[in-house]
Amino acid sequence: MVIGAGMAGMAAAGFAADRGISTIQVGITGEIIYASGLLDLLGVHPIAEKRTWTDPWAAIKALRKDQPNHPYARLKSKIIETAVAEYMTNLNEAGLPYRCQKAQNTEVLTPAGTVKLTYGVPQSMWAGTRAWKKKWPCLIVDFKGLKGFSARQICEVLKDQWPNLRCGQIKWPEIQGEVYAERLARQLELPQHRQFLAQTLKTVISREKAVGLPAVLGIQKTSQIVADLENTIGCPVFEIPTLPPAITGIRLREALVKQLSEKGVRTLYQMKVLQAQFSKSGGFVLDIGQTTAELAVQAKAVILASGRFIGQGLSADRTNIKETIFDLPVHQPASRNDWHQLDFLDPRGHAINQCGVEVDNAFRPIDNKGRIIHPRLFAAGSILAHSDWMRQKCGSGLAIATAYAAVNAYLNQPSS
Repeated sequence: MVIGAGMAGMAAAGFAADRGISTIQVGITGEIIYASGLLDLLGVHPIAEKRTWTDPWAAIKALRKDQPNHPYARLKSKIIETAVAEYMTNLNEAGLPYRCQKAQNTEVLTPAGTVKLTYGVPQSMWAGTRAWKKKWPCLIVDFKGLKGFSARQICEVLKDQWPNLRCGQIKWPEIQGEVYAERLARQLELPQHRQFLAQTLKTVISREKAVGLPAVLGIQKTSQIVADLENTIGCPVFEIPTLPPAITGIRLREALVKQLSEKGVRTLYQMKVLQAQFSKSGGFVLDIGQTTAELAVQAKAVILASGRFIGQGLSADRTNIKETIFDLPVHQPASRNDWHQLDFLDPRGHAINQCGVEVDNAFRPIDNKGRIIHPRLFAAGSILAHSDWMRQKCGSGLAIATAYAAVNAYLNQPSS
């Protein structure tokens, strides 16, 4: 049983199915739509110094030395690399091709007009990394009424670093007022709408060598849409991530849900574990439903990938942070007063962002004395303690690598 339908849960279910393990996955799929589509490995360390790294493997090596309790410290770099490579292969097979530079992070434009270091980049965004690196004359285009993405803002922020940048805007036909990203993305999967966009871009492009657009170029046919646009206008087209919830997250959700179904994973989405007990046989009995139990599942092993507060893997009251399914011990400050710094933007981050479940080297949850809670209970992803993944820019890598490690730890058990 995989509990969770975010990045770690999806990865764990896929890795398990690929290894012939009979797998059921339960969880709410809404969390993954907040994904940018970028696969961060490690971009910032130490947090307080805001130091960025071009070489993620060197960053991970430094992190292991400075933070021996970090989940990455329990994994060899080769394991992390293998996990991410297998996950990207699965995404390619699901129709979401990715690119990376094996030994280094890649610079990608953000909707704020800044540049972010990341590891895995959707193929639809890859031409933008080349355009930025070579400072090609480039046109950035937005859509009138589409909120959260401004071509003018991007050009204004980058004008000193990228002088050959120009902005433009397209008015989408048949839509008055606000343009919704998902509606626009689904319309672009129809040939007539793609043709309109391509012909419109052809009239506004001048001497530019590339065109950047918000990441709304379809959901299931993005590669085809990009290719059609490039064939018409005669130059590379690339996407720029948008603010969450994003089309990139919807793409991930739809592609992974379809792929897991094809691999034989039984999915119980929009449901949750209402009660979990250890069975007399040494496994687990889990009551599944929305508000009341609708079915019971017997599982030989469980991977807990339920996330933190957004995923409802953790909850907090006025005094304490709790793990919501097994009532596992949670690493946290002794006092609520120590959960946060006084300054919201304190460069050191907040202690609450490093709370979570502590594990051994096989990613099995342990108590405050280091004792294993259950030999076939594993944890993966953001629910793990000692990782401020958002500030460290390591969320996807952490989710994928620990899911991979948890699945293989189960397989390596003598009784499995």
